[in-house]
Amino acid sequence: MIWKRLDNRQADRLRPHKFQLDFIENPLSSVIIESGKTKVLCTVSIEERVPRFLLNSGQAWLTAEYRMLPGATTTRHTRELIKLSGRTQEIQRLIGRSLRAAINLQRLGEKTITIDADVLQADAGTRTAAITGSYVALVHGINKLIAAGELKTSPIIEPVAAVSVGLIGGEAFLDLDYQEDVAADVDLNVVMNGKLELIEIQGTAESNSMTRSQLNKMLDLAETGIKELLAAQQEALLSNK
Repeated sequence: MIWKRLDNRQADRLRPHKFQLDFIENPLSSVIIESGKTKVLCTVSIEERVPRFLLNSGQAWLTAEYRMLPGATTTRHTRELIKLSGRTQEIQRLIGRSLRAAINLQRLGEKTITIDADVLQADAGTRTAAITGSYVALVHGINKLIAAGELKTSPIIEPVAAVSVGLIGGEAFLDLDYQEDVAADVDLNVVMNGKLELIEIQGTAESNSMTRSQLNKMLDLAETGIKELLAAQQEALLSNK
C-alpha cells in the first residue's frame, strides 16, 4: 500500500516554511520558524564569559538549550525543570554541534553564545526546525553586532540547515509530520552545510531495517530539501536588511 500524505504533498516536497524575525525584543535576536504546524522560537544571547576549559584561550563558545512547552503537544507535555530527559539532552547537543559548524568561534574572543530553542507547537521535525531556525537567528544576531560596530567582520563560515526523512512502506518521504513520523519504519534526521556536506546523520530503523539503496534515496531527498531550506534562510535574512 502506497502511503498517501494528508496534505497531498509529493514525497519529495517540504512542508511550507516561514521565518519571522525579531518576534521578541530582549535577546540579541529571535526567530520563529514554522515548518507546517511545527513552530519553534529560536533566540540568541551572548555573554562576556566562557566555560572554564576555554579560559584565557581567546576563543568563544556556542551552546544550545532545547525545551518543549507544555502546550506544544495535543496532551500536556510535562515541563522539565531539574532533570532533563535523555531526548532533550540529545537534541540540544545536536543543535549546539550543528551551529558550531556554522561559525568560527576564534573570531569572537571569550564570549558564550547561547541558542535557546523552545517548541511552541509540535507536529514532528522539531529538532530539524530548531537547527534551521537557530541558524537564521544566529546570523541575524551577528548582523546586529556588526551594525552596532561591536564586530568588524562576520564569523559565520557556512550556512547550516536540517530536515527529516523517513521510510513508510518502503518508500522515502521528505519532511515528516507527526502521523508520518509515527508510521515510519525508518526515521532519519540530516544536517548539512551550504556546500551540501554532511554535518550529522541520525538514523534509526523503528520496525524494519533499511537497505543501502534506500539510505541513499533518503539522503538524496534530504539534500533536495536542504537546498530549499538554505535558499529560504537566505531570503529571510535578506528581507530583513
